[in-house]
Amino acid sequence: MHSAVCKPAEYKYLSNEKIMTHQRDKKSLLAVNLGLGTNIFLAALKTGVGIAGHSPALLAEGINSTSDVAYYVVASVFVRLANKPADNEHPYGHRQLESIASVVVGSFVVATAVAVFWDAIDKIWDLFSGGLNSYQGATPIALWVALFTVLLKIFLTNFVGGLGRETSNPVVLAMAYDHRNDLFSASAASLGIFLGQRGLPWVDPLAGALVALLILRTGIYILRESSVELMDAVPSKQLAVQIAEILLDMPGVKQVEEMQAHRFGPHIVVNLTIGVDGNMTVLEGDEISNKVEFLLCKIIPNVRRVHVHYHPARKSRKDMSIEEILAESRLQVAEPEEPV
Repeated sequence: MHSAVCKPAEYKYLSNEKIMTHQRDKKSLLAVNLGLGTNIFLAALKTGVGIAGHSPALLAEGINSTSDVAYYVVASVFVRLANKPADNEHPYGHRQLESIASVVVGSFVVATAVAVFWDAIDKIWDLFSGGLNSYQGATPIALWVALFTVLLKIFLTNFVGGLGRETSNPVVLAMAYDHRNDLFSASAASLGIFLGQRGLPWVDPLAGALVALLILRTGIYILRESSVELMDAVPSKQLAVQIAEILLDMPGVKQVEEMQAHRFGPHIVVNLTIGVDGNMTVLEGDEISNKVEFLLCKIIPNVRRVHVHYHPARKSRKDMSIEEILAESRLQVAEPEEPV
């Protein structure tokens, strides 16, 4: 068994990796801090104007932004902890905290969706049970604040979404989805305030209920994606094919027999079993393992560590398909076989 941390041959490559990691962390924290600061501002603005402007829709938006502040604080703590270097108890670092933070965000999104939906149904009931004729509509400033929120959330959805794609950070991607939810919610509030001022107050809570269902769908999606990463649902077939193609024509590697991978934040640790010529010396096998590690680290950017087990190639493992290689990795103990 041979294993090594991915360390490129020249120091400049190692420096570039550190720079890229530092830039990724800076962009992730930028997304978190920008969302936190924006939601603090919007929570105060929408709550104050919602009360003064007699707008239940805008007041609900203010409460939604206030709840956003709570989980942005939690996400900020998790993202900062994820930047801690590896230690004895966490040899692969603390990047899994990013996925945990994404689960926290997803849970809050689901809770927000349920609260918004319940509030909308409650308002519809109140309106049709006697309050329909007494509603006078919100003041004009409430509509302008709601429209301002729409424009701001359009910018944040695109900007934070771009940062999420650049960093592949699950919590940043989850925040981009949350900004998009706020965009839908603010749009529904704007429509409700506008039509409420024109004598159709029931449109506001009805739109809110529909938006709540969209928010719920997004929250479930965030939870599902984060849970997949936490449960090591890799390698995907695409990654397995990529690794197999890299090793296909590599001198000395006769077979790829088993393949496993574990995700740690943006990084992947790969476990491989390869078949080599049984007449090789241990030193020659070690040299092949080193080449395998170097190639995988060089070609696949997010591979952090590679463990390679090599033994004599076996007749029964010749020309295995990707499905067979992945299935072999799930077996417990292999029976001894004769080498080729």
